[in-house]
Amino acid sequence: MTEVPELLLTHHLKTLRLPTIGREYDKQARICAAEGVDHVRYLARLTELELIDRERRMVERRIKAAKFSAVKSLDSFEFQAIPSLNKMAVLELARCEWIERKDNVIALGPSGTGKTHIALGLGLSACQKGLPVSFVTAASLVHELMEAHDDKRLVRMQRQLAKVKLLIIDELGFVPLSKTGAELLFELISQRYERGSTLITSNLPFEEWTQTFGSERLTGALLDRLTHHVNILEMNGESYRLNQSRSRLKTTKQHPS
Repeated sequence: MTEVPELLLTHHLKTLRLPTIGREYDKQARICAAEGVDHVRYLARLTELELIDRERRMVERRIKAAKFSAVKSLDSFEFQAIPSLNKMAVLELARCEWIERKDNVIALGPSGTGKTHIALGLGLSACQKGLPVSFVTAASLVHELMEAHDDKRLVRMQRQLAKVKLLIIDELGFVPLSKTGAELLFELISQRYERGSTLITSNLPFEEWTQTFGSERLTGALLDRLTHHVNILEMNGESYRLNQSRSRLKTTKQHPS
């Protein structure tokens, strides 16, 4: 007969969506009995475990929904390799208060200086703080916007992106945009102005963005909106990816297998 209440408890916990308590209640009961812990503290332990596990699962879902190109934290970024980058400014951004203020971030610098890594790290911090994030390259985003426009799904896509607290647009400037693509991207960024935060990485300084958008008027209007409330991260310097490759090559030559 002892199986009946256990089966009922398992059923109830499953219905209430409390899987961690279902896994832990027996183990924690034995630990609490051995320690002489009362029923209130026992329940407090169980509910705390459930809350911790629930938050972990929520973070995992937000990371999956963000569609990051890779999951990277700021802890693994080599700040000393990019002296022009203000480490304290980046760590302050990781607190995500700028997202609550609906400010923007623009990371500028040549290829290989870690702009995408910084963007991914800040995106991960936002997910951990409970904020919806979306990561996409500029080329992919424009392609998706143009497809949505052709299929008459543009308004729906714009609404979906408007709900995202942080939109990360990576690699702006690598590919020149068509007139329609540039206009659609401008429209999206305009819609997010003072409604949501946008983080952009670009290998081009601002004065060369016209090469990407093809119009000085459009570029000026875009920068006017992006830079009204903005944190600019200067990431000038040698490619640390290239330096890492050189170091590995040097090590291989010194210690051949």
